[in-house]
Order: sequence, then C-alpha cells, then structure tokens
Amino acid sequence: MPRKGMRSIFFHPPKFSPSPSPSRNFSSTPSSPSTHRISFSDSMMEDNIINAEAIITKWDPDSSSYAKITSLFYENRREARNFLRAVSNLQSAMQFYVADSSSSSSPQKLVHCQHLMQTAIKRLEKEFYQILAANRDHLDPESVSARSSTATTRSSTSDYDYDTEDEILISAGASISEVERDASLAMVDLRSIVECMISSGYGKECVKIYKIIRKSIVDEGIYRLGFDRTGSNRHLHKLDWEVVEIKIKGWLHAIKVAVKTLFLGERILSDHVFSTSGPIKESCFSEIAKEAALALFGFAESVTKCKRSPEKLFRFLDMYNAISELWPDIETIFSYESTSAVRSQAVASLIKLGEAVRDTFANFESAIQKDSSRSPVPGGGVHPLTKYVMNYVCFLGDYSGILSDIFADYPLEIRSPLPDSLLQNSPTAENPLSSIATRIEWLILVLLCKLDGKAERYKDVSLSYMFLANNLQYVVSKIRSSDLSLLLGEEWVTKHESKVRLYAANYERMAWNKVIQTIPPNPTAEIPLDEAREAFRRFNSAFESAYRTQASWVVSDAKLKDEIKVSIARKIVPPYRAFYEKYRVRLQSETSLDVLVRFAPEDLENHLSDLFYGSGSVSGSVSVSVSVRPASVRSQGSNSSSRCYG
Repeated sequence: MPRKGMRSIFFHPPKFSPSPSPSRNFSSTPSSPSTHRISFSDSMMEDNIINAEAIITKWDPDSSSYAKITSLFYENRREARNFLRAVSNLQSAMQFYVADSSSSSSPQKLVHCQHLMQTAIKRLEKEFYQILAANRDHLDPESVSARSSTATTRSSTSDYDYDTEDEILISAGASISEVERDASLAMVDLRSIVECMISSGYGKECVKIYKIIRKSIVDEGIYRLGFDRTGSNRHLHKLDWEVVEIKIKGWLHAIKVAVKTLFLGERILSDHVFSTSGPIKESCFSEIAKEAALALFGFAESVTKCKRSPEKLFRFLDMYNAISELWPDIETIFSYESTSAVRSQAVASLIKLGEAVRDTFANFESAIQKDSSRSPVPGGGVHPLTKYVMNYVCFLGDYSGILSDIFADYPLEIRSPLPDSLLQNSPTAENPLSSIATRIEWLILVLLCKLDGKAERYKDVSLSYMFLANNLQYVVSKIRSSDLSLLLGEEWVTKHESKVRLYAANYERMAWNKVIQTIPPNPTAEIPLDEAREAFRRFNSAFESAYRTQASWVVSDAKLKDEIKVSIARKIVPPYRAFYEKYRVRLQSETSLDVLVRFAPEDLENHLSDLFYGSGSVSGSVSVSVSVRPASVRSQGSNSSSRCYG
C-alpha cells in the first residue's frame, strides 16, 4: 500500500550542508545521466541517514537518562511523527544500499543503517509497550467502540502523517469526551508504530508485546465480570446445584458484557492497530480472545452434564436464550477462521442446552404423573401439586419464543393413555408458537387428569366436586393472569371456565339438594299445620347437617366463592322465606316455637355468608338456638346478608 512517508524518500528536498560534501560532484564537467542519477540518489540516502541518526540517537534509551525516562509520544507528538518518518526513510536507505552493489561503500553504510535501525526499533518497542500499559483504562471497549467509527476513515494513509493533533480530535467529533480523546490518540499512536515496525521488518516484536498486554486485559476483564476460569468446567456436575446456580447467574451477566463489550472492543482494537496486515490482526485477536471465549461458552455445555431435574429447566433456558440472542454478535466478532472453534463451541452449547431443556421438560411431565401424595387436601382446597405445576407452567410462558425454537423439530409424542383429541392447540407451520402451546396444554391436561384421581379420595362426592372446582379455577386464573392466555387462546380459557361452573353446579346439587327438598314445592300453598311443623323440622335438620359438614370447606377464589354463595342462597332463601312468612304467624301459639322455627330467612343468609373460609369456626353456629324475634325486628338487621343474596 503506497504511503506518503515512503513517497517522501524521492520527493523530500535534500538538506545540503553549508560546505560541499566530498561525496558530491559539483564539477562543471559534464557527466552522463546515469552517473548523475546515482550520485543524486546516494546523496539523498546520505541525508536521510544523517537526519535519522540525529533523532534516533537523541531518543536512544541508552544514550541519556532523559531518553530513558521520557515518552517520545507523550512528550512531543510532532517529534514522534518525525521519528517514525525517519525510521521509514532509514529503511528506504537500507533497501537502496542492498540494491547498490556497484559502490564499495555500500556495505559499510548498510551496517551503519542496521545499527541505527536496531536502536530505533528498541525505542519503538519501548514506546509501544508504554502506550499499551499506560492506556489500559483508556483503551476500554466502550472508548474503543466510540473511536472505531472514525478510525476507518484514515485506513488508506499512515496515521503518522497527521499534520496536527487537532485533526484527530476534529475527526472524532465536536462532542468527544476526555476518555475518547485519550483512546483516539493512543489508537493512532499504536497503529503508527505498528505500521512503521512491520514495514521495517520488525512486526513480530510489536505483535508479541501487544498479545501479552491485551490478553492480560481480557483475562482480567473476565475475572472482574465474576467468571472464574480457574475452576474446571469438567467437575461442575459434582457440585451441589445451589453452587452451580450461583455460577450460572454470574455467567449470565459475564457472557453478555464479554461478547458485546470486551470481545467486541478487542476485535475493533486489533483490526484498527494492525489494519495493514490481515493475518497479523487475525492472529492477535485469536490469541487474545479465543481462550477466554472457549471457556465462557464451554461452561454452558458443562452445566448440561449436571443431573436433570425440573427446577433446573429455567437456568437451561436462560443460558440458551443468552447465547441465541448473542449469536449474531458471536458470528461477527469471531468470524476469522482461526476463531471458528469459538463459533463451534457456541453452537455445541446451544445444542446441548436444547437437549437438556427437552429432557427436563419430559421429566417434569413424568413427575406430575408419578406424584404419589395420597392425603386429600382439607376442605377441598387447591392441591399443592396444582400450585407447583401452574407456577412452573406460567414461568414457561415467559420463554415461549425460546421453547418454540427448541421444540421446532420435535413434535409432541403422547406417552400416556390420555387421548390427544382432548388438545385444542395443534402445531402449524404458520404459527410456530402453537408447538409450545400444545405442549403446555398437554402438561395442564396431565395435571387435570391427575387431579381427577385425587378427587376420588374424598368420601363426600360433593366435596370432590368442590375440590375439582377449586383446582380448575386456580388453573384458569393463573392462565388468565399470564401471557399463557394469549398462547392458549381465549377459546381454551372460556371452555375451562365453563367446566369450573359445571363442577360448582354439581357440588351445589350434591350438597344442598336435600335441604332444598325439605321445603314444599309450593311454599305458599295451604297444607295442614302438622305437615308445616314437620317441614320446619326436616329443614332444620338438613340445613344444620349441611352447614356443619361444610363449615371447614374452602373456596380459594374470592369471585368463585361469592358466585357459589349467591347461587345457593337463591335456591334456598326465597322459597324458605315464602314458607316462613306464611306459617310462622300460624304457629305463633306453639310453646317451643324457637325450637320448631330455628331459622329466619336472614339467619340463613348470614350462615351461608360464613361458609367456604376453611376455618371450621363460623360466626353463627347452628349449635346455638336462634331466638325467634318479630319479623319486623329481624328485617332491620338483614342488610348484611345482601352480599350473599339480592
């Protein structure tokens, strides 16, 4: 690539000394064009050597304590550019004397040039190291990324051809910060030194320094991110899961910052500093970042070797999600052939994590089917299995996109006697999410079938229906309040809400029909007083028995609880009120009326309102006789019952 610095060899005006140089021929004797051209070129080379020797000697670390402790690029940037130009011109002079075999003085001059070159390279190595070491903080990935947008604009010429330092700052933009300014200057200086040393045949020296310093920065960055590379990934499966989970949390943070900041910054920096040599910049980045990247992505694969259990599924999904989201960046940053192992490791980790997710998903289904809890839930409440499964399933809904990707090529295989015709959702090519919707629906179906079996453990059939209503209502509520409602669809939710109402209706029929049947079909019809007395007695007994039996039953959902209470009250209170109001006055003369007519309509409403809290103790216990008051007095205290019936 042509460079202005190299072109100046032939177009830079020679600096003549006050007295004629013995090597120059100023005789008026005509000379051949060839002789004149050779002497003129030789004169230019000598001037270049003299100028180079002056500045190289000045900054020779062994020549003075000032040169030993002072940074050329920090102390005088203009002189630093002259130093680089002098080295380039010295290299041209060496090439000239190598090619000039006709002159007897060429070998001696070449040896002198070589000595100067070694001194200059020693100085440049020192400067290169000092710039890298002193700018560890300034060459952080954020600053490097900010500089990268302006760095490419000068890729066609050497950076040490800037006329003024201000041009660097102008190219970086008016809003450049102090950190970005320092990073910009450091990157310019590093690239200038690299170009000079590579063109002079000393590329290996700067590459070695660069790799050592930048690799230590990457390793330190990984350590500060909380990822411990010293611990062997091969032994993760031997650790307690709690310990592994802590490591995973640290990894999830580290992998995002490492890829998007640390590795990206190193790729940008190496591409910029070694922009003149593709193989060198690839070699540098590969040696600096490859080892750390392999350890990071290899950790994910090692985690999948831990024993599978349902609670580990979400960590597998988190790791899968992290790598899949970073994949475009991974492909771009590690695009070199020498870093293909990093891409391969990332893909391998995705594959292993996908396998772990599918296996754990299957294990979760198996765990539901194998649940062996036998004790019925007191009061027909929500079973712990229902809570566990639905909380688990709702968390799965947050990963529906990732799960659809993981299960895309793995259709659901029914491994139980349950008919798949019960499923509403079926996978389609148009809607890939339907695949995971089918699987989640299947998990819920397995749960509901398991609950059907547990309902049979209740001796009271009405309580078994209460149990089914409670648990299905919990399932529907969890679906309705989560993203799963969108995934499964409104039709699925509506269908199962109807089943809840059906279970509740069956409960009411089984639990309260005996009470309802004690009230005459036509409560206002005329019947003998003996039959009226017997009707009151049968009602008292039936209501008291039902109430006592259900005093400890529970309905967990507040809305369902109110709906059931209102439904029961509407079936019992109005006909009882009509019967009560017709015959209470006619039985006024009874000596033990408070025993015969134990409940006023308001008492029924109050007692019903106390049900389904599961405490077993209620505010209006039927074991206590209810005093008979005038209807006008009782009606004054009946407003509180409107929450149950009205």
